[in-house]
Amino acid sequence: MTEPSADRPAAFRLHPGAPGSPVVLHVPHSSRVVPGDVRAGIVLDDRALAEELDHITDAYTERIAATAAGAARVAPWRFVNGLSRLVVDPERFPDEREEMLAVGMGAVYTRTTHREVLRPDDTDARPLIDRYFRPYAEAMEAAVAERLAAVGRVVVVDVHSYPAKVLPYELHGDGPRPPVCLGTDSFHTPDGLLDAARRAFGGFGGTGLNSPFGGTYMPLRYYGREPRVSALMVEIRRDLYLDERGAPRDEGVAALARALAGLVEEISG
Repeated sequence: MTEPSADRPAAFRLHPGAPGSPVVLHVPHSSRVVPGDVRAGIVLDDRALAEELDHITDAYTERIAATAAGAARVAPWRFVNGLSRLVVDPERFPDEREEMLAVGMGAVYTRTTHREVLRPDDTDARPLIDRYFRPYAEAMEAAVAERLAAVGRVVVVDVHSYPAKVLPYELHGDGPRPPVCLGTDSFHTPDGLLDAARRAFGGFGGTGLNSPFGGTYMPLRYYGREPRVSALMVEIRRDLYLDERGAPRDEGVAALARALAGLVEEISG
């Protein structure tokens, strides 16, 4: 990772946790930062871009994760994206396996949440993939590998948020929108991990499973291969902690951070 500067912010950062912690909190979509040279390839004017960032950013999830890490008896490690997902989305497959390509939202978005043009259709995604996506993926893989070598197992907890009302880009937006949606993978999400998450977040009005968003983040090196690396996605409905203006409500942030800290403690063993 290159050193951050005023015109080139850090693309990602690994915040160390306790030496014996197997937990990596992954926060991929909390930033609104779009470097100037990337901004030049986006066709939206500044007002429209700000509105799109309001829709697409998992606002303040980094704060929830950081507060939870500070509260947990065994501090988890945190891997945080420093750039907006409008630069690249590190959670997408970088190839034809990605279903969101159908709406122009693969690893490099060409459409907005409302299916309007974000970048021209003939945009060459490869420079952004090479500059941002691959280094991010390699660094996350290295973080998981280090925890696996140190502790013998890893639990990746993906921290997201989502809007109460469906947005046009959602491929599965016709399903339930519970207060907390838990995303799972048939190989990487054991029953014990899912049960622990249900207990941790059960006090917010209920949890749902894989709706409106499903799946988990897993470095491709381990995907479908390494059972010692488990994963869960936590999708928090934004009205639990944001007001109608999109500003954080302190009590909501604190309550969710306590719940996440409880989950971290239970799965840390």
